[in-house]
Amino acid sequence: MFLKEKVRALPLSPGVYLMKDANGSVIYVGKAKNLKRRVQSYFQNSQAHSKKVEKLRQNIKDFDVILTDTEFEAFMLECRLIHEIKPFFNRQMKNPQLYAFINIHMNEIYPKIEVSNAPGENKDCLRFGPFKNRNTVEMAVVGLKEFCKILCSGSSKTHSPCLNYSLGLCMGICLGDSAAGQYKMMINKIIALLTGEDLEILEGMKQKMLHAAENFEFETAAKYRNFLEAIHSLLYKEKVIEFTEENKTIVMVEFLTDRSFKLFLIKRSKILFGQKYELGNVEELIPTIKVHLKDRLTADDPSLPKTVSKEEIDEAQIIYSYLESGKCIYREISEKWLVSEVTVLENVIRELLR
Repeated sequence: MFLKEKVRALPLSPGVYLMKDANGSVIYVGKAKNLKRRVQSYFQNSQAHSKKVEKLRQNIKDFDVILTDTEFEAFMLECRLIHEIKPFFNRQMKNPQLYAFINIHMNEIYPKIEVSNAPGENKDCLRFGPFKNRNTVEMAVVGLKEFCKILCSGSSKTHSPCLNYSLGLCMGICLGDSAAGQYKMMINKIIALLTGEDLEILEGMKQKMLHAAENFEFETAAKYRNFLEAIHSLLYKEKVIEFTEENKTIVMVEFLTDRSFKLFLIKRSKILFGQKYELGNVEELIPTIKVHLKDRLTADDPSLPKTVSKEEIDEAQIIYSYLESGKCIYREISEKWLVSEVTVLENVIRELLR
């Protein structure tokens, strides 16, 4: 009865909820655009509940909520709390073994593509990632190897055909150095795909999937569909990583009502500043906003890593996805605008608040 009354008193606003067990320990952290509706769903009997949710429901004895002004802040706060508290039912974000990198060792006759929990440190090793779902990464890599016929199950030292060669999945790497040139060409095509420079492989896989379906080879068609979905997921994550590593300074505005908005200053995977404003006289607001942005950016630590780490990939993905979602408006800004007398930054703010 106590929990039902507590749920009824919840607001319809965004926020984060922390589910607790009988010992008062936080066992799950979630976010919601509408806290009341989301938390209420845990206390309603439904066949749609997964086994994980059913088990969670059995252990919920209390909960806390933290209100936020926007859904974006709820996403970011949920992510931070999961990393800090490491609740039992949020396994996906707390287990570092789930993160994966694709390492391509270029200093070998046959450059090796491997999936690893750590980035390659050798200067001759190309690294892609980190990616959150290792299973997706492994499926994508197998799909690329199979399509490019570099899925060799033997060794070039034996000079004898492997099993995959007889299945048409290996171009003959196991037969010696005769396939080295063709192999490296395929590796370069895979690299071009992962960097987003050439999507030829994707088109070839799509055609193979469609051909299999037309010939009623539904198992093969389904396999290539899964390969394509996994590769598309990787390419999206690479866009996130590339965007984050550019270390852009971004001003983002999310309107709360017709008369209020929240303005954020974002750098890399960090929210440097977030302030709620009433939309009165825009011309009076602009100098105040500029001072706030300048003060916060000056206070920020300028030492940023060159590559995205496992620790920040979740926040980076949330920021990138939200900027692309259409739920907010944003502009990249130059830090020089904050100290110059030119009115470029003022014009950007006017445009955002128009």
